[in-house]
Amino acid sequence: MSQTLLEHDLLRKLPANVHAEQMLLGAVLINSDLIEQINEFLKPEHFYEKLHQKIYNAIEILVEKGLSATPVTIKSMLDKDPLYQELNGNEYIIRLTTIAMVVINPYDYGKIIYDSAIKRNLITIGEEIVNDAYNSTLEQEAPQQLEIAESKLYLLASEGMKEKGFVAMRESVAESLSSINRAMKNTDHITGISTGYLDLDNKLSGFQNSDLVIIAGRPSMGKTAFAINFAFNACKALQRKAKEGEKPPAVGFFSLEMSSEQLASRLLSMMARVDSTNLRNGKVNEEHYNDLRKSAAELSEMPFFIDDTPALSISSVRSRARKLKRKHNLGIIFVDYLQLLSGSNKSENRVLEISQITQGLKAIAKELNIPVIALSQLSRAVEQREDKRPLLSDLRESGSIEQDADLVMFLYREEYYLRRKEPAPGDPKYSEWQAALDKAHNIAEILIAKHRNGAVGNVQLYYVDKFSSVGNLDRSHKQN
Repeated sequence: MSQTLLEHDLLRKLPANVHAEQMLLGAVLINSDLIEQINEFLKPEHFYEKLHQKIYNAIEILVEKGLSATPVTIKSMLDKDPLYQELNGNEYIIRLTTIAMVVINPYDYGKIIYDSAIKRNLITIGEEIVNDAYNSTLEQEAPQQLEIAESKLYLLASEGMKEKGFVAMRESVAESLSSINRAMKNTDHITGISTGYLDLDNKLSGFQNSDLVIIAGRPSMGKTAFAINFAFNACKALQRKAKEGEKPPAVGFFSLEMSSEQLASRLLSMMARVDSTNLRNGKVNEEHYNDLRKSAAELSEMPFFIDDTPALSISSVRSRARKLKRKHNLGIIFVDYLQLLSGSNKSENRVLEISQITQGLKAIAKELNIPVIALSQLSRAVEQREDKRPLLSDLRESGSIEQDADLVMFLYREEYYLRRKEPAPGDPKYSEWQAALDKAHNIAEILIAKHRNGAVGNVQLYYVDKFSSVGNLDRSHKQN
């Protein structure tokens, strides 16, 4: 029986519809405008026949240049191509235009071709997975093979391609111009996902797709509070940008330190302006409880997802992010915090493991084409200096974090350090200290220390610790 099945496999043909390819190419050669209905999803590599790939590619180039794709113009482009000559391409193109006269809707034919290409890629990936499993060594463990297999399947599901490979400059330039055009039409000139804060958006133009953003600070600087504010604002921004009738992209939050319930409590405290300590103690009056219920109802409707699994590996983060992308169109993810992740390969060298983690986070950002925001601890070196403002060298296991990140922001609150230096009430320096404290009250600074695609600098924001709340700042230190 096994032998019979093997023979059957050898006789099976790869999925393809050559007739649909001929009909489609003939229709486009008769009317070049029809390519606008299919060129967003159909690429030359989706065609089964090599000559059809070359013809379709030539059509795309001609149309892009503003020229009509006809048998004459195609001949001028492919006349010296060996395959075109071997298969008598001139006569073949003329024959395509005669058999395609009945084509009315090229979109349907394009989908047939695309569907067959996806199935062929799926077969190829399946064969590779089987071969890898048979040829595996001790160096490549089963979880790594699963990760590779999942990655290939994800790329096929999301892009319809086996792998991206090289991209022609004309495609990259076209995408760049399209992005610039969108920014010009956008009145707030935010090209990425808004942070929710005017001064910060002016510096960053929002969080950009495929960027790895590191937000670092010493304990008690408010890293988690800033992260949930950024995440909440991003969720609102993505909802605003979503077209009517479309599901807005989701926000994913990996909370490795706090439970999802604790994180939700912080969000409710922030939204309802209720002291988080009172929430924990149950000291909430009727008015505040009504505000909390309204906030809870609003929060429940938002595409905001929390994963509070502790001690996740970077491969697990990647896998879960892919699933969220498939199911809920993930738009941005947050990781709280980087040092609590583990590398794909356990290593006694923590610097090497952190390097694996940051490279993995950057890979997720590029693969899913979303911003990845990761919180990071700072070393104690900050505490040894008179000036407590962090530096890039203060990043724990800093080399790879600084190198892989597109944007590094430090959180700094002068008020926190001043309160630790309070002089005795009778001390001559008390009034000077009090004046400095009043000036720093509720102010947090974001120090942009690295910005691969923009300027560095500092931004001040209004921070209220008891509400985990971050807001815009005016010169009178009032929240906007």
